[in-house]
Amino acid sequence: MDWYKSHDYDFVVLSDHNTLAEGEKWKLLPKSPSHEAGFEKYLAKYGEEGVEYRIDSAGRIEVKLKTLAEYAPMFEEEGEFLIIKSQELTDSYDKKPLHMNVTNIQGKIEPQGGCSVSEVMQRSLDKVKAQRDSTGVPMFLHINHPNFIWAITPEDIIALDGERFFEVYNGHPQVHNYGDSLRPSMEVLWDKVQVAYLQEEKPLLYGLAVDDAHNYHVFDENSSNPGRGWVMVLSESLEPASLVEAMERGDFYSSTGVALESIDFDGKKLSVGVQPEEGVTYAIKFFGTKRSNPEASGVLLKEEQGEKASYTLEAGDMYVRAKIISSKPKENPYQLGDTEVAWTQPVLRD
Repeated sequence: MDWYKSHDYDFVVLSDHNTLAEGEKWKLLPKSPSHEAGFEKYLAKYGEEGVEYRIDSAGRIEVKLKTLAEYAPMFEEEGEFLIIKSQELTDSYDKKPLHMNVTNIQGKIEPQGGCSVSEVMQRSLDKVKAQRDSTGVPMFLHINHPNFIWAITPEDIIALDGERFFEVYNGHPQVHNYGDSLRPSMEVLWDKVQVAYLQEEKPLLYGLAVDDAHNYHVFDENSSNPGRGWVMVLSESLEPASLVEAMERGDFYSSTGVALESIDFDGKKLSVGVQPEEGVTYAIKFFGTKRSNPEASGVLLKEEQGEKASYTLEAGDMYVRAKIISSKPKENPYQLGDTEVAWTQPVLRD
């Protein structure tokens, strides 16, 4: 939390696998230089009064984990910094890891199992909907890193009813954002699923950029570090419900560094304006799919160089989304050679 707050984030969604930050939990400190150094930094920063730990008969250190109720007041400031309760709902099918994040969850959800990848995910979606309906609290489930161990295919997501979000970008070094010679990248997957959803009259699928951060003491291309991907949300307030509802409207964009000055859509024309950095150039690309050729999903419809660009949807366009690619190298990138980018959410022609 300290890393994100000190790097000017407004809100953070911190999750763990089938765990909520509640109750008494103790963590055995692994015997490794990085973990031991991390503990010493933790102790130095928060002091003996702020850190609960014990030493067992073998001389090993166990640390009592802070609950959300304990650590949130240390960082949260009204209107300035918010921590949203979450769970990484973790399941599997046929040894395939199926990870789904529930943002603004109110009570832990157990893995539901199933007889296929899509059935496992659908049961999870249904549980989240049931909790939302019973509590009246806005929340959503999104699909994590589909290409992690090549677990989730476009067809698996197409089969779902009620999914609105997935990760178009994940900062973990092992998630295969760009696919390979046999399997699609996240952007190719996005467009393929988008077409199928619209053909079946399902809502648009939105793309998130996330860190999947695990490592805060060693920063390199082999570590899963903070600061690689995030969302920028146009929300009425810094409150969980407001943020969730704004994202469900598509009032956000995803980024690895590019900041946008404006995104305007009047029902026909999508316009994008970049918040420029000195010495950095930008390519603004508009992608979509033609109704006359839905098999060719996610084709490049228009590209402009510069800080502003727009695309007017034609009657034959199913949808359009924009990707902004900068010339600025990404600091501590997911993959060496990456530059900073941003993705807008897809829109439909009125």
